[in-house]
Order: sequence, then C-alpha cells, then structure tokens
Amino acid sequence: MRLTILAIGHSRGSSEGALCDEFLDRAQKMGRNMGFTTVAVEELSVSKARDAATRMADEASRLAARVPDGAHIMLLDARGKGMTSEDFAETLGSLRDVGTKDLAFVIGGPDGLAPLPGKKASRSLAFGPQTWPHLLARALLLEQVYRAMTILAGHPYHRA
Repeated sequence: MRLTILAIGHSRGSSEGALCDEFLDRAQKMGRNMGFTTVAVEELSVSKARDAATRMADEASRLAARVPDGAHIMLLDARGKGMTSEDFAETLGSLRDVGTKDLAFVIGGPDGLAPLPGKKASRSLAFGPQTWPHLLARALLLEQVYRAMTILAGHPYHRA
C-alpha cells in the first residue's frame, strides 16, 4: 500500500521539517518489509488569494487533484475523530490487508481545509481537540505512521 501525505505549506529549513524528515525516513525503511511500498510527503504551496474562503477552496482543489485515483482518504481536522495509536495501527493494517492500493492523508493550510472537490474522505482524524500548527501536525502524523508500523511489527518502539 502506498501512503501519501498531501500537505499545504513547505517545511524546508524548519525544526518541524527536520522532525518530519526523521520520521518519514524511519517509516520508509520499516514499511518496505511490511507491505507499505511507499511513504511519501507531497507539499503544495499556500494559496495567495486575498480572502480565507478563496484560499481554502483553491488549496482544496489543488490537494484533490493530487489524491491518487481510488485512494482511501483521511483528512486531518481538529473536528475529526481521535484514535489511539493501537487503533490507528489496526486501521492501517486492515486497509493494507484488504488490498487498498493508496491511502492519502490530507492536511490543509493555515486557514483550514475546505471540502475536496470530487473526492470523498472516508475518515477525519484529529490529534485531540487542540489546534496544532500545520507542520507540527505533519510531524505528529509521520510519528504515528511510524509508530503504527512498529505496533504491527511487534517492535519495542511502542511500549504501551
């Protein structure tokens, strides 16, 4: 299964970006032997539109265009459902085991995320009721993807 994180904003040169790179590298290495053939992050630029609604619509349109055809879509949204790390691992493992080819995680820009035109998300995921900076949410997601893989593999990284 290919995992793609589609995100508005660039992480180059930031401490959050370095953290993202660390967990992306770990997930890529562990995932290869576990049926997760690709773990990738694709960054799209923040819209330059004047008003928030137009920015969100523009960003949603560009994000939707990058979602692989037929992908299972999970949105990151403060209004989404929280999951334990174990539940998240079970979800990833189940999607992989039923033959899902692509899983796309979508992270909106600073103004939030408008509905993706022509796409239907199967789930909205939250890392608690707080609002997180987008780069930090990306780092949290990558850490949880890596943690999920370690749970599925019985690796000692996760010691719950």
